Amino acid sequence: MAVTIPFPYPEVSPVNIPEKNLLGIFSPSAIEIEKSPEELIREALIRPIQASRLSHQVRGKKKILIVVDDQTRMTPVATILPYLLEELGENRNGPHEISFLVGLGTHQPMNEEEIARKLGREITCRYPVLNHAWWDPAQLTYLGETDSHIPIYVNRLAGETDFLIGIGQIVPHRVSGFSGGGNIVQPGICGEETTGKTHWLAARFSGRDILGKADNPVKQEIEKVALRAGLAWIINCILDGSGRLAGVVTGDPVEAYRAGASLSYNIYRTVLPREADIVITDSHPYDSELWLSSKGIYAAELAVRQGGIVILVSPCPEGVSTSHPEVLEKGYHSFSVVEEMVQQGKISKLTAAAHLVHVGRVVKERTQGILVSAGISKQETEKLGLTYAATPQEALDIAFDRLGSEAQVAVLKQGGEILPVVENVQ
Repeated sequence: MAVTIPFPYPEVSPVNIPEKNLLGIFSPSAIEIEKSPEELIREALIRPIQASRLSHQVRGKKKILIVVDDQTRMTPVATILPYLLEELGENRNGPHEISFLVGLGTHQPMNEEEIARKLGREITCRYPVLNHAWWDPAQLTYLGETDSHIPIYVNRLAGETDFLIGIGQIVPHRVSGFSGGGNIVQPGICGEETTGKTHWLAARFSGRDILGKADNPVKQEIEKVALRAGLAWIINCILDGSGRLAGVVTGDPVEAYRAGASLSYNIYRTVLPREADIVITDSHPYDSELWLSSKGIYAAELAVRQGGIVILVSPCPEGVSTSHPEVLEKGYHSFSVVEEMVQQGKISKLTAAAHLVHVGRVVKERTQGILVSAGISKQETEKLGLTYAATPQEALDIAFDRLGSEAQVAVLKQGGEILPVVENVQ
């Protein structure tokens, strides 16, 4: 008997796994939510963590900058903003000069329609909204270095505002442990050099040292950058495994984030009885390009044994990476190989170098990688250092050929966000 496993992509055929080989199907929790999104947002605004209410904090502040995450994140910004503006005491002739900045990190800019969907069309008609121009030095200001010598280049608008608010989502994150909190500033509205140094710091750690850990050396640096840039207040959401708003935290950028990360951990954590020989993962909801869909590979690192195989299934309609062509040019390698490339000047952008390492630590140092993606050709897949398969079933057959017919298979659903935890493995 075989178990048929579908994927969250209509164009991708399911995979059939013999029952004797199936270790389990794992996914984030869909929890019972007793309150509506509106109630969760309002209550969080009334009860900020380690901070006074926002309406009190902005008294006497004229210019307010609200930074929101971009279309690669699931934050329901359009749902949040009316309540946030109400808390600010806004109406059509409100006392504050409010503007919005999209925290792109090093992603491509959002177009007008994407921004309208993200923030709500009424908001975009009433307030100025700009993309963060991370690629333009003229749009950045230098704020010195952290204690770890990470240079702080941040969008100049942060220094021209009286009060900086960040809106984001808290999910497991390979670079920072969890997204949310200070991430809205770093990488959200920082220059590539700052982001590169932070990501390169994360590359020195394995995914098991960082992913799903709310407090870690990289997050600490991110928070230093964010606070230096003036991040004063956050509103972060936590979604459950079915995409519903499960929690909202507001207030202090560090303490509110920590509280939200605890809830996020409980939702996205899933326990495996042991490490799998083969992990099949999608990358949902991060499916547009391999730069993002690699989150599925990061999650798989926590579930697969040394010498196993990771199969990533993701459509990647935009290919490997629109903003970072170095990924396809250089391919995935171990940390030592990429570090040598950096030292020799063969890779100048540390954001790209770090991405190569984050994936390479899994598919070069720990496992073998097989990619199933209609958006990436066989030639490109092999250039990246991965094995090409046209379908998930073909990929699984290849994996069984390599590891034997008794290999145990774990399936990770929502691989872009899931946090696998193996029993008795730290």
